[in-house]
Amino acid sequence: MTRILKGLEVAKSLNESIRNDVASLKERGISPCLCIIRVGERADDLSYEKGAAKRAESVGVELKRTVLPADASQDDVLMAIKAANDDDSVHGILIFRPLPKHIDDSAVKAAISPEKDVDGITDASLTGVFTGNGTGFAPCTAQACIEILRHFGIETLGKRAVVIGRSLVIGKPVSMMLLKENATVTICHTKTRNMSEICREADILIAAAGKAGTVTKEFLREGQTVIDVGINVNSEGKLCGDVMFDDAVGTVDTITPVPGGVGSVTTSVLLRHVLDAAMRRR
Repeated sequence: MTRILKGLEVAKSLNESIRNDVASLKERGISPCLCIIRVGERADDLSYEKGAAKRAESVGVELKRTVLPADASQDDVLMAIKAANDDDSVHGILIFRPLPKHIDDSAVKAAISPEKDVDGITDASLTGVFTGNGTGFAPCTAQACIEILRHFGIETLGKRAVVIGRSLVIGKPVSMMLLKENATVTICHTKTRNMSEICREADILIAAAGKAGTVTKEFLREGQTVIDVGINVNSEGKLCGDVMFDDAVGTVDTITPVPGGVGSVTTSVLLRHVLDAAMRRR
């Protein structure tokens, strides 16, 4: 029988740890604080912000918000980032992306102080992931995949891991993180030949293609752990992952659901990063 790896269980464990450490820091006069910078009123940004605010309150992390109109200039955005960089009470910065098309995303990422880049989007943070030198923070969703594997005791040492996707948000960083966990990693992408055969050989399969239905029964076998990172909307208007869930259940050993899997852990990872940033500055 396939075991469903529910993200809420992982998040609950992380939240308890964060709550205890935040309380300990506050006793020393340090109050971990996240600054959210939002440009416009995108529905998905508002939804994530609401969830982050609720989670932050539950663990004792303070939250500041800087909200700019959708037509804000690039200078306006850069000034908001500078203000958060210069604010000693702020330990972490989260800016919602994608940004409006008239704003240079690269310039925005470069403006964030690496020590406050709790979302892992700056070059310094990614360099830390790729070199393992401890600089910055890993992208939250990539870290969430690792947290799920750890929480459920899924062995990575010596295992073959296959990652579908090569973005800097998920595919490449999670591949490097799996290497650090002593897995043997293969990255698949749109130009990969015989992808289904390669994926069937995986002990751990991480699907981060960003396309519903990418992983079908032909990609799967008994004994696998499948981490589905995809967030898509199917023809019925329902959220679904990159994996055909019904094909996987009954075949693989373990799988994360969508919704209720990786996404449930991401916000907790973000707040853990805020806490870690505060601890580094104490």
